[in-house]
Amino acid sequence: MLRHLALIPFALLVLAACGNQAPPDKTATKPALTISTVMPQQSDWPQTITANGNVTAWQEAIIGAEVIGYRITEVGVNVGDKVKKGQVLARISTDTVSTELTEAKSAVAELQAMLAEAKANSERARQLRDRGFFSPQQITQSLTAEQSAQARLNAARARLQAISLRYSKTQVLSPDEGVISARSATVGSLTQPGMELFRLIRGSRLEWRAEVTATELSRIAPGVAATLTTPNGERVMGKVRSLAPTIDPQSRNAIVYVDLPESNAVRAGMFARGEFELARSPALTLPQSAVVIREGFAYVFRVDGEGEQGKVKQLKVALGRRQGDRLEITSGIDAKMRFAATGGGFLAEGDSVRIVNEAEIAKATAQ
Repeated sequence: MLRHLALIPFALLVLAACGNQAPPDKTATKPALTISTVMPQQSDWPQTITANGNVTAWQEAIIGAEVIGYRITEVGVNVGDKVKKGQVLARISTDTVSTELTEAKSAVAELQAMLAEAKANSERARQLRDRGFFSPQQITQSLTAEQSAQARLNAARARLQAISLRYSKTQVLSPDEGVISARSATVGSLTQPGMELFRLIRGSRLEWRAEVTATELSRIAPGVAATLTTPNGERVMGKVRSLAPTIDPQSRNAIVYVDLPESNAVRAGMFARGEFELARSPALTLPQSAVVIREGFAYVFRVDGEGEQGKVKQLKVALGRRQGDRLEITSGIDAKMRFAATGGGFLAEGDSVRIVNEAEIAKATAQ
């Protein structure tokens, strides 16, 4: 009994101590995510017009044979070869033309001799006429013979010139420097009228034919810079050369012709997307990681609070231009707000967050 009475004061002290403890705060919430914050940046960005189109040859020359019915004996270039103006692309058999050329030269030589004889006869006739030995009719015949010989010689010389020209055309020459884009010439085949032997991209020049609307066409002028993005992601800089004078009545689009530099990134026939850079204007931008796309709409999460704790509020925004990894926000925010820089896909309206800087997040990720 005395032992139990001695324990009573100790029990009273324990109960008093328990009564002084504060009850747990049931309103405290655990942060849903640890984030860093970012504020919008004000920048001057170029206004852009986006367009699609095909890459084509600036000018493509179709090269054929100028002599018909002769056999091709040699082909000197292949598709993709760069050639210079006047370079031999193919050779055609010269056997038949050489024979014709020899015959024409012989005919000219023969007619030159005949003309010399006719001139000598005509001169002798004039001398005899002065002495009274030749009648006017005989003089006329001598002059006619001389003139006929001269005419036949002129015709033979013209034929010789034509055959010589045909002989020179047995070499198929490049009309300009550029790159061979197609080749149908084969050794042993006969040249035919209208037969295409090669295709040449003149000057190796390519152009982008971008389709734009009539409204967009009025904002573009020759000399405007254009950036072409190839299917593999490479970017090629070009410049507007000219605008189409008409608009397609079916698509209501017009063609903008953009000169492209020589580059291995683009090929004729390639379909590509690009942008035209117009005048610059102010842009309020956020990093792409701060923008969340849900059900076709763009959202950002505004962070409210001080210190390391805060709550987020989901805001619907409208997007504008894009440059690198930053997006223009055209409505829905102002420059004094703070936003979740990353992790928006895991956040919801009213979530509590822990705010840290980027260095702390990188350190925690590394650990």
